[in-house]
Amino acid sequence: MTGIDHRLPQRRQLLTALPGPASQALTERRKRVVGAGVSSAVPVYVADADGGVVVDVDGNSLIDLGSGIAVTGVGASNPAVVAAMQEQAAHFTHTCFMVTPYEGYVAVAERLAALTPGTHEKRTVLFNSGAEAVENAVKIARSATGRTAIVAFDHAYHGRTNLTMALTAKNLPYKNGFGPFAADVYRAPMSYPFREGLNHDGSPITGEQAARRAISMIDKQVGATNVAAIILEPIQGEGGFIVPAEGFLPALVGWARDNGIVFIADEVQTGFARTGAWFASDHEGVVPDLMTLAKGIAAGMPLAAVTGRADLIDAVHAGGLGGTYGGNPVACAAALAALDQMERLDLCARARRIEDRATARLRAIAADTDLIGEIRGRGAMLAVEFVRPGTREPNPEAVAQIIATALANGVILLTCGTYGNVIRLLPPLVISDELLDDGLNVLESAIRDLR
Repeated sequence: MTGIDHRLPQRRQLLTALPGPASQALTERRKRVVGAGVSSAVPVYVADADGGVVVDVDGNSLIDLGSGIAVTGVGASNPAVVAAMQEQAAHFTHTCFMVTPYEGYVAVAERLAALTPGTHEKRTVLFNSGAEAVENAVKIARSATGRTAIVAFDHAYHGRTNLTMALTAKNLPYKNGFGPFAADVYRAPMSYPFREGLNHDGSPITGEQAARRAISMIDKQVGATNVAAIILEPIQGEGGFIVPAEGFLPALVGWARDNGIVFIADEVQTGFARTGAWFASDHEGVVPDLMTLAKGIAAGMPLAAVTGRADLIDAVHAGGLGGTYGGNPVACAAALAALDQMERLDLCARARRIEDRATARLRAIAADTDLIGEIRGRGAMLAVEFVRPGTREPNPEAVAQIIATALANGVILLTCGTYGNVIRLLPPLVISDELLDDGLNVLESAIRDLR
């Protein structure tokens, strides 16, 4: 990867066993002051990060194949982003856009109107997190339609607030013990090709068939005239990087349009070049009514957005949307610089190159083991689903061992999936081929250790 002068050497280097003594000491301090309900996937503490590496407090340099859950696509300390943040912070860090507005908020909204699918007139409202964007997209849909029912899908993840927990499918760790949840939320079946049944003639269930199944359930159990919105991740994230069968999304969108239902695309994890296009919706030519955006938008600064049809967003009364920190000026400066970097470095193309390079390696590994059920994903959002040999039964134990072995050898990997049996690859889009290859070497070795 060229175009960025990295501060840190882009290599894997271990000076201690992991976690090292300084990380262990921080863990002891943490236990005394940080709530036990906050977990960390990796037991090392970060001192520095740049490009595709994370350096811990013991001086170990680890390959980052998680990007802070698809956030640091342009790198964790991209110099252009850092410079933009410093420049903005030198002038003002906050005024609250609802009190005294500023250009950065407007400029981000202009960029999102240009980048998101569709040529219709658009509006944007900025928030702090993906969950907050989802909450407000639901508010907008309900206000604009005068309806209340919201439909989400199996395996969905939309956040940890009360409403977004209702939308999220997985109980542990996200929902268990936190109810009751927001009312008038319903769940429809997802298209999950690897775990679908077959038609009577043995052919796979198509995207259109899966959509008809979901639509039938919604019609029967909710009633189309009661539905304000359906919300769907075009590629499901926490649920297992599930790519629905081709035709599923367009069929749902068509049905929603025919019935006056708002289609919300949750692109919090899939957006901003991650899948090899600006947004995952672009892959099937889908134009959402509303989009929820966050994560990769601002290279790690807390920023999120709802972008979509002007008539829907403008239907909300003045003062009905906003928040003290939404569209913070430093976060907006980071977003504008990050978007410039995505365009200048052509990170959509880079994500596609990562897909080609990583998928070829993963398929070669899969051909030599019966632990891998499926390799899927788009761009630099890839997943490996692990199964028990000779079956499609989920194998979370194998995943846990692979993750631990990879970490011990200096590679950060993340899991996902309803059944805890999926390893997801979310490298920074600016990772070099050499560093990516090294990370894949470690992953391959960890998988082969289980044979």
